[in-house]
Amino acid sequence: MSGDRMPVNPAVAPSRRSFFGPPVPGEPRATALAWITRQIDTLFPGSFALVMATGIISNAFYFESSRALSDILFAINLVCYCWLLTATILRAVRVPHAVWLDLINPQQVFAFFTLVAATDVLGVGIVLRGLGGVAILMWLAALGLWFVLVYTSFGVLTFLNTAHEADVVHGGWLIAIVGTESLVILGTLLAHSFGSAAPLIFVLTHMLWGIGLVFYAIYVTLFAQRIFFFDFEQGDITPLLWVVMGAAAISTNAGSTLIMVDSQLEFLRSMRGFVDGVTLITWAWATWWIPLLVLLGIWKHGVHRAPIHYTPMLWALVFPLGMYALASLRLSLAVDVPVLCVISVMMAWIALATWAATAVGLAVSSWRSYRDFTHVAS
Repeated sequence: MSGDRMPVNPAVAPSRRSFFGPPVPGEPRATALAWITRQIDTLFPGSFALVMATGIISNAFYFESSRALSDILFAINLVCYCWLLTATILRAVRVPHAVWLDLINPQQVFAFFTLVAATDVLGVGIVLRGLGGVAILMWLAALGLWFVLVYTSFGVLTFLNTAHEADVVHGGWLIAIVGTESLVILGTLLAHSFGSAAPLIFVLTHMLWGIGLVFYAIYVTLFAQRIFFFDFEQGDITPLLWVVMGAAAISTNAGSTLIMVDSQLEFLRSMRGFVDGVTLITWAWATWWIPLLVLLGIWKHGVHRAPIHYTPMLWALVFPLGMYALASLRLSLAVDVPVLCVISVMMAWIALATWAATAVGLAVSSWRSYRDFTHVAS
């Protein structure tokens, strides 16, 4: 995507060569193709956060019975997912070394989990529209990718990270938790479709839910120590901080899904009380973070007057808002607390407004990027 973005690998210089052949000077079509090629070559691995944000808001409005709005967002999301997936594949073919550098970069590798989460979030939307067979294939693909990424990313963090390379407050480590919990949600919804293998899927989703919670407990401890007991500057405040809330919200959503879908296994039914309690705690924890994150934003952009401009990381702010709205609704249904529905509706519209503002920022940033590129090319 265009505009201000996460740092890209210096080895990936923007290519002036079109994927469809060398551009002819002065020809608009060739210039446009050259610009698209550059966007592909420098694609940020976390760009799938756009799909995550759009998909979760679409799903939230589906459950809020705003079907027309949900369908519009779903259609937009399907197009975005297909485009980003195609761009990711083309990038891997065109500049495999750049992809490899992202994979071994402690600051970038966790961004690849956005593909896992985006696939699952879109898969939930597909399930809601009665296409379970397609969603099964998507879940299996996401699960396979998760297994590869979870050991690759933590291996990179263990063996290639240094004390000065990746600050815990800047990294999108929690995207790994979001990807893990997204597997729980879609897998649980699809479990009965696996027939005789359904018990295995239910056990797996409960295990993944627990793994996600442990990852979150480890990270949030380190994160809280970093922001509360060490120097904290304006540059430390980025949209990625909102994933701290979003990861707790998706854990709530995953727990609510486990509660609402009967596994028909006595062993898992016996865990119901534990799942109930932890799900409520994760929702409360997500709620606690919202005022603090708002205050941090006011401190940076209000007190210190730091300008707000488009960056792909903004989608990492939109997604938690939508996830919190959906998590509140699902929790209200799971524990029968209707007042949470009011919170859900309010947050869903806030998330949609934020999504619209970010989408406008993306469009403006893309146009400026293309305008500057054509100016240089001419």
